Amino acid sequence: MRRLFAIVAVLIATALLGGCSKGSVPTPIAAPTAELAAEAAWVRTTTGTKDPSMTAAFMTILNSSEATVQLTSVDCPGAGVVQLHQMVMQSGKMVMQEITGGIQVPAGEPTRLAPGGYHIMLMKLQKGFAAGDMVHLTLHFSDGGSLIVEAPVKQDAAQDLYQSPVPTTTATS
Repeated sequence: MRRLFAIVAVLIATALLGGCSKGSVPTPIAAPTAELAAEAAWVRTTTGTKDPSMTAAFMTILNSSEATVQLTSVDCPGAGVVQLHQMVMQSGKMVMQEITGGIQVPAGEPTRLAPGGYHIMLMKLQKGFAAGDMVHLTLHFSDGGSLIVEAPVKQDAAQDLYQSPVPTTTATS
């Protein structure tokens, strides 16, 4: 009887541990370390611009965690190229330049992407953006997290950055 019990115990243990073999163990997905949100997001219309194949997106990114992260990249369906940019003074005039390494989003502080400063350039657009359209952006961060942002297209909404914020994001990991 003991021998039968031992055989049954070994069979049960083998069956239970069989599901834990190396090939069947799921790879853990790292959770983002920062709690991120975006407010007052908007995209400038391409209607009536000199070059309707490009525009910019703006917003305020909030980081409520204790860890600083970098906004490293952005995806936008319909844009062939998406880059992080900033305006800088060169030879006495403001010029736009691409940022390598990302935009720092300090812990506990808002980071503003606004006209004349940091912004997201949407280039090689498949079609123009008219006022009232919605643009889907996915922001990727150095901690592995991302935010999905639905940004309305506006004629010129710089003043919106300083009005009461309206949440426009969904966190993903």
